[in-house]
Amino acid sequence: MIFSKKLQLIRKSKGLSQEALAERLNVSRQAIAKWESGYSYPEIGNLIALSEIFMVTVDSLVKDNEGCAAGITPVEIPDQEIVRQFLVRAKRDTYAGKGAETNSSRPASHDLNYIEEDLLYIDSYLGSELFAGEEAVWEKNVPIYTMNYCGRVFGQEFSGDFLKEALYLVEEEKPFRGPEIHKNGDYLYRCSVNGTMKWYQGYEEIYCHNTKVYDCYFHGGYIK
Repeated sequence: MIFSKKLQLIRKSKGLSQEALAERLNVSRQAIAKWESGYSYPEIGNLIALSEIFMVTVDSLVKDNEGCAAGITPVEIPDQEIVRQFLVRAKRDTYAGKGAETNSSRPASHDLNYIEEDLLYIDSYLGSELFAGEEAVWEKNVPIYTMNYCGRVFGQEFSGDFLKEALYLVEEEKPFRGPEIHKNGDYLYRCSVNGTMKWYQGYEEIYCHNTKVYDCYFHGGYIK
């Protein structure tokens, strides 16, 4: 089955409209229509994103074979929707939500935990004005996701409450740090991310009176 027909079949089997798929890929509905009609072909970045959305390999999407979508080999990664939703709840219940710290797992570390049935989230970081840490998720005690971050505070007007306020607005589609932009009074938060849940890198910063007072680099993804 050729790519255009395969894409249309998989999309419909997942209950997604062309508009819904276009929104998740950040492309136009017309682009999806052209891919499915065979008039154009997605770039590699969009192919990778499609493979993650449909939980299939890129090879199975692009390879012209005699089988059908039922023969596509699933990618062995966790259920993305479940992990996304869990991360949002975990972040809002711990650091961003001013949750209580648990016992330190390492000397002088700050640890915050969140548990839901088979899923466990741990955020553990060191330092304050200069800091580094790691967030991770386990399913049935098997690690499935991790994110490392390293940042610094270099302005007296930095507000930890404003940072937590921004991080509390974490979005399900990008459950990494805060939203792309958030403002409150004299404070401005910005966050940019490249990649998807499978593998990504990002950068966040805070300005006060148009002067940068904080920044942080982060990267992460699924593990197995």
